[in-house]
Amino acid sequence: MTNDEDAIGLVGLLESRRDEFVQGWVRSVSGTLRGRLSAAEAAQELSEIYSALIGALKQGGLSGRAEHFSEVRSLLVELSRNRARQGFTPTETAVCVFSLKQVLEEALIASPEGARAYLQLARLLDDLGLFTVEEHSKTREEIISSQAEQLLELSTPVVKLWDGILGVPLVGTLDSARTQVVMEKLLQGLLDSNSTHAIIDITGVPAVDTQVAQHLLKTVVAARMMGAQCIISGIRPQIAQTIVALGIEFGDIATKATLAAALHDALAEIDGAATLRKEGLL
Repeated sequence: MTNDEDAIGLVGLLESRRDEFVQGWVRSVSGTLRGRLSAAEAAQELSEIYSALIGALKQGGLSGRAEHFSEVRSLLVELSRNRARQGFTPTETAVCVFSLKQVLEEALIASPEGARAYLQLARLLDDLGLFTVEEHSKTREEIISSQAEQLLELSTPVVKLWDGILGVPLVGTLDSARTQVVMEKLLQGLLDSNSTHAIIDITGVPAVDTQVAQHLLKTVVAARMMGAQCIISGIRPQIAQTIVALGIEFGDIATKATLAAALHDALAEIDGAATLRKEGLL
């Protein structure tokens, strides 16, 4: 019997016992759901995949990577993405496909022709199951990347401390990616609020090395190009000693031990500028 004849025989069997096989498939998968998905939702998904599988077999061939299996793969992509978002593991997702083999095994291995057809179908389902693992992994990577970006945004807030004064409280390590986010948010904040002063508070930064200092300097320079004066606060004794030991130069950038001291100086500069403008000297 040829592969085409095997496919035709499979289609006949799968169509004639459709309800029985789909119900058995749903029962087999239901044990892995653990309340994260209802049996009705699982039945809807698996029924659509089963119908698409029959349609692909009708078009000929048992290669899951063939073009006529595009609808099956599309449905599996959707299933894999949904499972990843619902917290299913790659194994649990692949089992959704692999479990169909168990359902069909008893019905197909009764005859030599059926056994040969089952082996071919098993290889197809193995291929489709591995395909779901690939798609699940891609979705998980996208979710992790998105969550990392969200955490990065949350960990670099720009807050208004006073009229004309913005604060950037930094917590944790300051790397290149985070520096870019800090810089973009600070510059946009200066533009939106028309602020003239910015305080970068590093009280929550555990250590300052040459790389961290360079990131801070880049942020200050960028803010100055927007016409804002910057003060770096949170220079603790240990941080000060490290900066001196490393020979790091902050140049004319103002530094303060506490955020309160930095705010005091920023307010004094704003008040001084206001007085000069009032007297027509600025």
